[in-house]
Amino acid sequence: MILTSKDLPKEITTPEEVRQALGAIRTSFVRMREQISEVIVGQQRVIDLVLVAILAEGHILLEGPPGLGKTLLVRTLGDVLALTNSRIQCTADLMPADIVGTTIVDEEQGSLKRRFRFREGPAFHQLLLVDEINRATPKTQSAMLEAMQERSVSVDGTTRMLPVPFFVLATQNPIEQEGTYPLPEAQLDRFIFKIDVQLSNRKEMNEILERTTSRLITDASITIDASFLLAAQQVLKQVVIAPHIQDFVTRLILATHPDSEHAPSWIARDVIVGASPRGAQAIIRGAKVAAVIDGRFAVSLRDIKAVAVPALQHRIVRSFEAQTANRLAVDVIDELVREVPILDQEVFHG
Repeated sequence: MILTSKDLPKEITTPEEVRQALGAIRTSFVRMREQISEVIVGQQRVIDLVLVAILAEGHILLEGPPGLGKTLLVRTLGDVLALTNSRIQCTADLMPADIVGTTIVDEEQGSLKRRFRFREGPAFHQLLLVDEINRATPKTQSAMLEAMQERSVSVDGTTRMLPVPFFVLATQNPIEQEGTYPLPEAQLDRFIFKIDVQLSNRKEMNEILERTTSRLITDASITIDASFLLAAQQVLKQVVIAPHIQDFVTRLILATHPDSEHAPSWIARDVIVGASPRGAQAIIRGAKVAAVIDGRFAVSLRDIKAVAVPALQHRIVRSFEAQTANRLAVDVIDELVREVPILDQEVFHG
């Protein structure tokens, strides 16, 4: 059964409507996770974070070496969601027009009349897979900025709106690999999460081999449609976050800036550029989804901590010293989450 907007209450004003909304969104999450797991072996944390990001209305960046199933995961997500989807394989010769579209001269049949016509690019789909995004040149990467932030593209002086909902799911190889270009900070900031995809363990590897070297073929089924996704996103915006919890997120972001009074002394050694306000927005949006998946209509500190690393690790720039010491962004964020003080409600208001 495909979940639609009819499975969610139109308004949430009573405890019963809250319970109905929580139940429907949790059901959708579990079903999507089950369907994706029919195709993807292991990688449960990666799958969960991807689904949280989708419900939080954000774009996703998956990073890992080739062959770990990043593209398969994104393609499977396209099978689970009843959304139009397209794929771009990034190469060094890919042009911006190959992504957003271009104006062409069209000749009418049976006459000599010619007219200009806009031919839409792959960006005019609800789910856009950008494979190996860091193999495209910076000029081509920049073509995605407006699409990701404004949900529109501007070509020849005309702004065209993209379909709703619109998601970019990009994969990238580790930047040390040959033939890759680092994504500019402005574009990285548009991704709600950056998710690291790790190598499977021994048991998972054996199951992958059994599935891929035999006749066993598994497919994912459609679970939710666009109307349910849009309605769920509106419900999730109503999830409650207490002022002292929100203030913790604010101080966590400020602590990533070396010149901030909230930063610990060691930050100046490890970080040269801190996270932007979009980092705080990403944490709160992701935490609201995590709370609902856990059966609650209010955000807790546990939800904040669950999404802090994927929401921030691509938004800070480490110092040369931190890089040479192999101190990862994950390590910096984990330490900040532990060190930033948690003020209770009385202290916050007092």
